[in-house]
Amino acid sequence: MKYLNVLLVLAPVAIVGRFIGLSPTLLFILSALAVIPTAGLLGHATEGIAAHTGPRIGGLLNATLGNAAELIITLFAIRAGLMELVKASITGSIIGNLLLVMGLSVFVGGLKNGVQRFDRTHAGVNATQLLLAGFALVIPSLFFLAHTETHGPVEYLSIGTAIAMLLVYALGLIFALRYTNPEPELSQAIEAAHDGWSVRKSVAYLLGSTLLIAILSEILVGSVEHTVSAWGVSEFFIGIIVVPLVGNVAEHAVAVQTALKNKMELSMAVSIGSSLQVALFVAPVLVFVSLLMGNRLTLVFNQFEIIALFSGIMVAALISQDGETNWLEGAQLLGLYLILALAFFFLRV
Repeated sequence: MKYLNVLLVLAPVAIVGRFIGLSPTLLFILSALAVIPTAGLLGHATEGIAAHTGPRIGGLLNATLGNAAELIITLFAIRAGLMELVKASITGSIIGNLLLVMGLSVFVGGLKNGVQRFDRTHAGVNATQLLLAGFALVIPSLFFLAHTETHGPVEYLSIGTAIAMLLVYALGLIFALRYTNPEPELSQAIEAAHDGWSVRKSVAYLLGSTLLIAILSEILVGSVEHTVSAWGVSEFFIGIIVVPLVGNVAEHAVAVQTALKNKMELSMAVSIGSSLQVALFVAPVLVFVSLLMGNRLTLVFNQFEIIALFSGIMVAALISQDGETNWLEGAQLLGLYLILALAFFFLRV
């Protein structure tokens, strides 16, 4: 993903532009583009540390920091009170991973390699867990729609749901660390990705990229409202489409590259695993952090988000059940994502 690093030159431009008074819309574009390679460096640094800690601890690090860039962006959005953007980014990440990333991986991998096969049992377990996570996310929304009160009970339900989801996530990590063997392909991919980086270099890049993402995120979030007004799009659209893409482009590219190498099992693990991390880890963490920031986040999504979320989960589960993929299935996933993206563009919430 080194070719994306050319976008790093936009980071100082965005930072300086903030002080000299560049247009907020231009600042939004510059900071969003600069986040893409910075998030890639953060992921690369995480893999560098993981390569020195062994496959089990390395898997834990990747599971914890895999969506760090998007988490940082949404933390600044919570501080700014952009709660619709935050909630939209949660569903947008899950939908994007299942439809856009998996779809593109299956499509290009199928065009190059024909029918691609993977372990249907492992993929099926992940798909089932994702389905259960989807139910956990939408239960507060269904409660909100059926309940007459808009505050109080739904807030407590969101907190209780977040606690349960974090427990399930933690138990899943414990199970993976203690009772399963690390996948050889995943271990080899982590080993190859860090290019011989030392622990010191990896930690330095991890801290530096995290700090830079925080600075760029503040600029990006601070220019959202002006961009919404200037472009005529909704805060919801930026949250559900733009933020997930910006924060995860590097990770998305990895899934596509592994599919091209005919390693579909690893590609599926990246797309479905990232969705699970957002649902079971990122969303609950945001609920608790919002309590500390004074802007309470509830896990209440609009009706169209619920429909889109379960559409993506069900289609991904169906594709996972037979243990093989082809380019047509990828095209179908991409087609569904395009339809949803158009609907999100015109939707005003």
